[in-house]
Amino acid sequence: MNALFPFPRMSVDAATFADTLDGLDVGLYLVDAHARLVHANTAGQAILDARDILLEIRGHLVASDPAVNQTLRHFFTVAGQGNAILGTSGVPMLGRDGQRHVAHALPLTSGTRRSAGVAYSAVAALFVRTTALTIPPRSEVIAKAFKLTPTELRVLLAIVELGSVPEVAAALGVAGTTVKTHVRHLFEKTGAARQADFVKLVAGYATLLREPAEYRQSAGATR
Repeated sequence: MNALFPFPRMSVDAATFADTLDGLDVGLYLVDAHARLVHANTAGQAILDARDILLEIRGHLVASDPAVNQTLRHFFTVAGQGNAILGTSGVPMLGRDGQRHVAHALPLTSGTRRSAGVAYSAVAALFVRTTALTIPPRSEVIAKAFKLTPTELRVLLAIVELGSVPEVAAALGVAGTTVKTHVRHLFEKTGAARQADFVKLVAGYATLLREPAEYRQSAGATR
């Protein structure tokens, strides 16, 4: 549990829930309808401490990017009204060093999620994750095998890592329709029938892509 947001009369169930949140690798924030920060897990606090993409100002969660902040504030307000709305499909956030992040907001005001929200007086949960879309060494082997363009290769690897078109679009900073076009080309070039097949394809090349590094290590050991 974050020391900045104590809960004096927290129940055993709520305390267990807090411990679970702290075990997540992604940053997670529980907020009320006015963007007041009710709870931040350990990873989320680390993001706040960096004072880059998200800040804690007078007890409120604030995004450094005004447009992102406006989007999140609107979501929190609507969630507080108890509307049956879906979570955000992925809000891109760019750090000072060029590192991309994606934020997803989930309402806690309906269904089984309501119990978690009540325990914290929160109406929404915000998840923030870093996207690592660097192209692995020697992945050009995959590109050559299927005649992929650099952009198609990047989209392929992003789909494998992130899983969905909206997340890939947010991470790459492009429109979802653009990603869908590249995915369609990937289907045609690789013969894959669905996005899940991309994982199998990349996994099939994993050993090949690791061989140079392993070879160098073994060669160094024999010198």
